[in-house]
Amino acid sequence: MDIKVLLGKKIQEVRKSKNLTQEQIAEFLGVEPSSLSNIERGKYYPTSENLNKIIRFLEVEPAELFNFGYLISHKEMLDEIVPAMQGNENLTRMLYKFYKAVK
Repeated sequence: MDIKVLLGKKIQEVRKSKNLTQEQIAEFLGVEPSSLSNIERGKYYPTSENLNKIIRFLEVEPAELFNFGYLISHKEMLDEIVPAMQGNENLTRMLYKFYKAVK
C-alpha cells in the first residue's frame, strides 16, 4: 500500500482515538478541513511543517505516525484473533477483561 495512504490512515486513526475532528486539526494547521481530508485519504502528503504541527497537536511521537504494521482490515484481525483464542483459555480471559474495561 502507498505510504501516503498508510500515513493518512494513521493520522485519522490517532485523531479519532482522541475524539478530535478534522476541523479542529485543520484550524490548528491553518488549512481548510478538505485539505486534512485529502491527507487522511492519502491523496496528498502533509508538508513537513504541517506534519510537525500534526504531531504536536495529536501529542504523539513521530514514529507512532509511521508505525503501519497493524493497519489491517477488520476481517484480517478476526482471522488472526479468533483462532488464537480457541484452545487458549488464558488469552481468551485476558482479551475479555480488556474488552470489558474499554467498552
